[in-house]
Amino acid sequence: MEYKFSKSVEALSSSAVREILKLTQGNQVLSLAGGLPAEDSFPIAEMREAFVRSFDLGAKALQYGLTDGYLPLREWVASRMKQKHMNVGVDNMLLTTGSQQAVDLLCQVYLDEGDVVLVENPTYLAAVQLFQFRGIRAIPVDGDEEGMDLEDLARKIAQYRPKMAYVIPTFANPTGKVWSLERRLGLLRQCKENDILILEDDPYGEIQFDGQEPYRSIFSLDEHPEDSCVVYTSTFSKIVAPGLRTGWAIGDKRVIQMMVKAKQAVDLQSSTIDQIALHQLLDNFDLESHIEKIRASYKARMEWMNELMLAQNWNGVKWEKPRGGMFLWVTLPEHIDSEKLLAASVKEGVAFVPGKPFYAAEAQSNTMRLNYTLLDRDDTQMAISRLSAALEKYNQSQAVQQ
Repeated sequence: MEYKFSKSVEALSSSAVREILKLTQGNQVLSLAGGLPAEDSFPIAEMREAFVRSFDLGAKALQYGLTDGYLPLREWVASRMKQKHMNVGVDNMLLTTGSQQAVDLLCQVYLDEGDVVLVENPTYLAAVQLFQFRGIRAIPVDGDEEGMDLEDLARKIAQYRPKMAYVIPTFANPTGKVWSLERRLGLLRQCKENDILILEDDPYGEIQFDGQEPYRSIFSLDEHPEDSCVVYTSTFSKIVAPGLRTGWAIGDKRVIQMMVKAKQAVDLQSSTIDQIALHQLLDNFDLESHIEKIRASYKARMEWMNELMLAQNWNGVKWEKPRGGMFLWVTLPEHIDSEKLLAASVKEGVAFVPGKPFYAAEAQSNTMRLNYTLLDRDDTQMAISRLSAALEKYNQSQAVQQ
């Protein structure tokens, strides 16, 4: 049979991370590629007990539920958001199948094919993939370590008349950067003046290393929850476990209810039993202490990877030590193509993500993202050693060709 796929699917590329992860399954390749939390951070025993307690609710635990999400869990999230200066009620909230679904649902209800969304460059590769899939034009805004350049933002707004801006202002994926308060307020001001909706993606905000006050979300800086020009999304994937596939979106009721309608058409609801079990966990578990342990563990792993990389004395290789999150963003010498380096690295037994898929435009081929949260101390040392060997062989092969 000749299958006739839609035009949108024809433009859809495979996830670079997912394809690379296939290389690491069932063999000796060490992965620095995925955004995978450390498995020793998962509260396995507590989660098992939470699932058992869920069945105290009887058949309800296995029944259909509200599209908006399990009400006690929404109430719990709303209470926690208030600690972060986000005063929302359950009607301003939708529980989603991971925060990726929240991004997709908002794009479905707010953007038409050909509409423009402003993005950081580089930015989250799955968002870039989603925009391509839906025929949305992703226009990059210049930026630095403080966030989007506000003058370039103004130029891009005037030139492209965007309908939305997608940003990860706290421990961004892939760069790990943290926006300054000035840039957060500047984006908020310009978007409010021009009726541009901001989608603030915050999967990593809890993983903060520097001990300062938590960075204020853009949503918390705006008048909210009603009439806010910001939709905020986050997830339990990084602070409990990704296998639960539970995230949330908060915003103006009108926007959230449109997303609820779209979710009804997509999957009716996210898993009832997972939401109930997660609520049971959170009601009987010291999440704050758990997050502190994750922060300490990930900071130690980041410092160890940074130390190992510095010891290699790589000529022309640059990176900034992150203040939180899960990634090191590396800029290689201009003659190195990280996709070709990946092929050499896999032969050495280590994988990473080349930088090109993270760019909406003007991709830099000499960049790569390294994850420091998954591997333990010994495996991280081995992975960096293998990466160093791959770099050396790559440079030798380039010298021979010249």
